[in-house]
Amino acid sequence: MAEHPHPRHAAHAAAGPDGAALNAVALSATVHCLTGCAIGEVLGMVLGTAAGLSNGATIAVSIALAFFFGYSLTSLPLLRSGMALGAVVPLALASDTISIAIMELVDNTLMLAIPGAMDAGLGQALFWGSLALSLLLAGAAAYPANRWLIARGRGHAVVHGHHG
Repeated sequence: MAEHPHPRHAAHAAAGPDGAALNAVALSATVHCLTGCAIGEVLGMVLGTAAGLSNGATIAVSIALAFFFGYSLTSLPLLRSGMALGAVVPLALASDTISIAIMELVDNTLMLAIPGAMDAGLGQALFWGSLALSLLLAGAAAYPANRWLIARGRGHAVVHGHHG
C-alpha cells in the first residue's frame, strides 16, 4: 500500500480491518455519503410524486439528484480549499460512486418493493416511513463496502489527504 498523504488516514489504515478507527472513519464516510444521497433522493421523490411522474421517472430524478448532491458534498469543501475543479472531480468520483450506487440500488429497490410506497401521497405516513426505512437500510448496506474500500486506501479515503 502506498504511503498515505494524510497522517489521520495513515492511522486509520494502520488500525487494520478490525480497528475501531477504521470503523469510525467508515461510519463517518457512510453518513457523509448518505447525507448527500438522502437530500437528492428525498427531493427527487417529492418532486416526482408532486408532479405525478411515473415510478420510473421519479426514480430516475431521485438517482440523478442523489449523485449530484452526494458529489457536491464532497466537492464543495475541496473547491473552497483552493483545489481546481479538474482535481476535485476525480476525487469525488473515486470517493463516492460505489457508496452512492449501493445506496441508490437498495433505496429504490425497497421503495418499489414496499406495497403502495411509490403511490402514496406526500401527506401519507406510508410515503415518508418507506422513504426513511429505505434510506436507513441503504446506509447500512453501503457501510461494509465503504469500510472495505477505506481499509484499502480507496473510496472516501482518497479525499482524506485533500481536506484543507
